[in-house]
Formats: sequence, C-alpha cells, structure tokens
Amino acid sequence: MVGAVVLLGVAGCSSHSAESSESSEGGDVSGEVTVFAAASLKESFTELGKRFEKAHPGVEVTFNFGGSDSLAASIIGGAPADVFASASPKTMKIVTDAGDAVGAPVTFVRNQLEIAALPGNPEGISSLKDLTKSGLKVVLCDKEVPCGAAAQKALDASGLRLTPVSYEQDVKAALTKVELKEADAAVVYKTDVLAAGDKVEGVEFPEAADTVNDYPIALLKDAPNTKAAKAFVALVRSGEGQEVLSDAGFLKP
Repeated sequence: MVGAVVLLGVAGCSSHSAESSESSEGGDVSGEVTVFAAASLKESFTELGKRFEKAHPGVEVTFNFGGSDSLAASIIGGAPADVFASASPKTMKIVTDAGDAVGAPVTFVRNQLEIAALPGNPEGISSLKDLTKSGLKVVLCDKEVPCGAAAQKALDASGLRLTPVSYEQDVKAALTKVELKEADAAVVYKTDVLAAGDKVEGVEFPEAADTVNDYPIALLKDAPNTKAAKAFVALVRSGEGQEVLSDAGFLKP
C-alpha cells in the first residue's frame, strides 16, 4: 500500500452523527472500513474517523493517506479499499475509467494553494514570482500529484519558470521540507499551512484563485464493507462533516 496507514481510536462525537449515519443506512454499521484519501485530508479525515468510530462502537476506520495519483494506482492495482477521496477530478478519473468506482463521484470540498514559508518569512516572500529568486530553495509537489499540477498551472499562467530543489510525492512531504528547514518555501494548500500552525508562515498569492482543486469522493466497486463505506461518505457530506472540513480550511464545493 502507498502512504501511511493510520488506525484511529475512539473519540467523542455528537449524537447527531450517529443518528444520521445509521438512519442513512437503515441499521447498525459494523466491521472495518478502509478509506484511501489525499494527504491534505489527513487532519480532517482523522477527526471524522474518530467521530465515525464513536457513532458506531466496535467499528474500526483505517486510513491510507498519500498522493492521489499513487492511491489511484494502488486501487486499480487491486488494493482493498472501501472509499477513495481524491484531491482532483483527474486522479479520480483514473479509478472511474478503470471501472473501480460505484456511481458518479461527488465533489465534497475544494482547496486552494498557498505558499508555506519559514516562520517569520525571513526571505521576504510575498508573491509567486518571488519563488523564482536565485538561491531560494523551493519545494513543489510532483507534477502528477494534484497540488503539483495546480502549482504548475499557476506558474505557467504567470509565465514563470521555477526549478525546485525537489519534487515531493504528496503535499505533506513538501510541507515537511519547510518545517524541517530543508527548504525556504513550498507551494502547498491553505489547509496544510493552517494545520502546520507556527511551524510555517503562509503567503497567499492571487494566482491561486484560478487553480482551485475540487475534491471528489467515491465508493469503490470491490469495497469489502459497502455499508460502512456509504455511512462514512454520508458523514463526510453531512453538515457535521462539512463543518469539520471548513474548520480545517477547506472551501465548500
């Protein structure tokens, strides 16, 4: 499997989520549900997983977070999973074209790019163009990953050429380079900058408004636990789920 697998423990949630999830499926949910999700969803989906487990005692949620392209490749390669949440329609299309999704994917949130600079922004980065300064160590996501594709689109639209010190396999890996001070800046998502807290400083740039990524979610054809998968997707799309995602910095679909 690609990426880190996280087993979630039980945490608090509202009775509303329990009622809404169970009513939507017409009964109790049991067993294990496996969710493949874009790396940028790690914090918010981890929280939703805890709430889901609390709503359904005994149920275990397993997450595989990583680059959407790698996750899609794993799914069509036969990796067992119930739900796929991608950071772009393009990477979701890999799965739907292979016939591995059930029904049409639904966009549940959107996300916008932001520059993550070192705390205090010592290099004085204030624009996308500033990333092209000589000697500046910049990290981008790989061009096949949604955050990398969006960053390249913004650079191309601005007529800017940038040679990063590295291309990373997912947005969290790019962010980590700045957190560890191995890079001066990285182009990531607003949600990642927010999740990093004081480890980085966010710098907005206007070109990001034209490269907003839609995040689709879908049930998978060979899902080992279809009932739990449907209930988890219902939670993600519910008012409670949308509030958690909004608090993490995601935009409404």
